[in-house]
Order: sequence, then C-alpha cells, then structure tokens
Amino acid sequence: MMTPMRYILLVLGVIISIHYILSFTHEEYGKATSISNIAEQWTGPKSNPPYKTPLPDEYYKPDSPMHLQDRKANASFVMLVRNSDLSGIMSSMKQIEDRFNRKFQYPYVFLNDEPFTQNFKDHIQALTNTTVEFGVIPSDHWHQPSWVDEDRASKSRDDMVRNNVIYGGSVPYRNMCRFNSGFFYRHELLQKYRYYWRVEPDIKLFCDVDYDPFLVMQDQNKVYGFTISLYEYQATIPTLWNVVKSFINANPDFVAPGNAMEFLSDDGGESYNLCHFWSNFEIADLDFWRDEAYSKFFEYLDEQGGFYYERWGDAPVHSIGAALFAKKEQIHFFNDIGYRHEPFQHCPQGDVHAKGKCWCDPGQNFDYEWYSCLNRYDKMFS
Repeated sequence: MMTPMRYILLVLGVIISIHYILSFTHEEYGKATSISNIAEQWTGPKSNPPYKTPLPDEYYKPDSPMHLQDRKANASFVMLVRNSDLSGIMSSMKQIEDRFNRKFQYPYVFLNDEPFTQNFKDHIQALTNTTVEFGVIPSDHWHQPSWVDEDRASKSRDDMVRNNVIYGGSVPYRNMCRFNSGFFYRHELLQKYRYYWRVEPDIKLFCDVDYDPFLVMQDQNKVYGFTISLYEYQATIPTLWNVVKSFINANPDFVAPGNAMEFLSDDGGESYNLCHFWSNFEIADLDFWRDEAYSKFFEYLDEQGGFYYERWGDAPVHSIGAALFAKKEQIHFFNDIGYRHEPFQHCPQGDVHAKGKCWCDPGQNFDYEWYSCLNRYDKMFS
C-alpha cells in the first residue's frame, strides 16, 4: 500500500519530468516557465541602460560617396612619432582625414626608432580607409655616430643647458634633427614615393583642403612648400653659415640660378639672417633631397659634427638647401592651409578664410609678426 505522501511525490516527479521535457522540446514554453521570467512577474523585467540599445538605422544618414580625383601624385604622409605620441598623432591624423584625405586617399608612413606596438597600429588604422605602413628607423640613421667626440659634444650640451637653450641638453632631439635633415627620405618605405607631407602630433589643421597640394607641387614643378617661416635661435647654429659658405665655395655649380638667397641673407650671402621655413609642416619633393646637390650638402654638414657639437636643426638645414639649390619660384607658400603648431599659427585671411571654412581666428595670425620671415619671402617676388 502506498501512503498519501508517496502519491504526492510520484505526481510531483511526473510533473517535473514533463516540465523538463517540454522545456527542451518547446522553446516558447521554456521561456514562459523559466525562473527568470517568473521572477520578473514579481520584480519587473531586467533591462540594459538605455544607451546600450543601438539606435535604429533610420536615424543615421550615410556618408555621401567621396569623389576620388582622376589622377593622383605619387605621394604619402610621413609621421615620425613614438608609441607614447599616440593620442597626439591620432588628433593630427583625424584632422588630416576630415579636412583633406577622406577625399584624396593618400597613404601614410609612420616611422619610429623602435617598433610600433600593436595597440598603436590598431588605433591608427581605425582612423582611415587608406594604406598605412609602419617602419623602424635603422640604428645608424638615428643614433649619434661613433666618430663624434662625445667629450666635446657633452661639453656643448652642458653649455647650452646653462644658457637655457631650448632642447640644448637633449641627444634624442639632435638625433631627430639629423635624421630629418638627411636620412628620412632614404627609408625603405619612402623609396617608392616622390612627394610627402610631414605631419606631427598635436597640430591643428584649420581649413578644408579641397584641392590636391601634391598635384600642385608636381604640375608646377615645386620642390618645397611651407606655411610658417621664422627666425632660428642663433645659439643653436653659431657656425652653420660658415660651413654653408665653405660648401658653396667648393661646389658653386650646385647653386641654382634665380635661387632664394635673398630669403636667407641681407648681404648677398656674407651672413645668415636666421630665416627658415618651419619644417614641422612641409610638403616637398623627395627627389630634391635625394639629388646630388642636397645629398652632398648634407654629407658635408654631417661631417662637421654640428648636429651634436652645436644643435643644428632640420628646419634651417632644409630651408638653406631649398633656398640655394632650387629656384625661388619652386618654393611655395600654402597660404590657404590654416595650420598651428604650438606656439605659432598661420590663419588664412579674407576670402581665403571663408572659402576654406576655416575655424581659426583671423586676428591670431603669425604671418607678419615681428618674428616671422614671410615678408622676406614676399619681397623676393616684388
């Protein structure tokens, strides 16, 4: 004889068995009778925060197709950065993409004296649909050469620190200046290109660039383009001009007729007025640097050791090379490219400002401040 309790347990066992069978064989039954669903009857349904629910597609307007021009120059952006510069270079690159490169789709070359991290690469590649290459600089292109007298170089650095010369005590800064002066265009990733646009971290690009500056360089036979020009610190290059004059005297055939000496000197080349193009922005012809005149010029400068015994910068070295070995008409002022690199900025004026949809304050413009050399550039053509 089965007791009433045994009947009850038997019935419960049958019910539970049928419940599990139905839960596995009938999805809707399983959902309706789940513990979480039953709990919701008492506590209300659980939900994600509203922002985790994607917006319906109806709210999005797709990008209009970007028109790619029929022809392009053989060109690339060049960015010399460290892994720690990720935030700053992403800001610069985003502006380049939004203001120019979404339309024109030029590739990027990133260079570093050590390998880029995967995290760096992933963040950079997410900003563009075009080709991005990452390269490591050969050690002998970056580090202080073994033939440099370190005792002399160290004494010079100490003197500059005492005299508060900017970057006066930095060897890495000198490595960078030497690399940008004479080695970046030799890197294997740049060998296939003719033109480049140099971009640095934390710049501002103020205006839409709706035309192709590379094609301007190509079609008009320009070799060097700038947006800001200014005076160099005399304390960083005390012997540079004497070395330049020595090279010119030994190689007069390299000096181009109709050159821009007037931009560099107020007395026909006897002395240097310290004017240079600020090279953190430059759009230029790689073949110009690769050519015999500039190659031998850089080699001659490098042999003197001034990148380490003093603090020669790539800006005056590039500027002097361009001014002497090219015609003045081959050096181009990109007046319509609004640009800032702390602490100076070029802000287009008047109709040019409006046409480029520029967002800089026209009243904040370095062009004709006392420390600018643009008036000397203008005077060459007057």
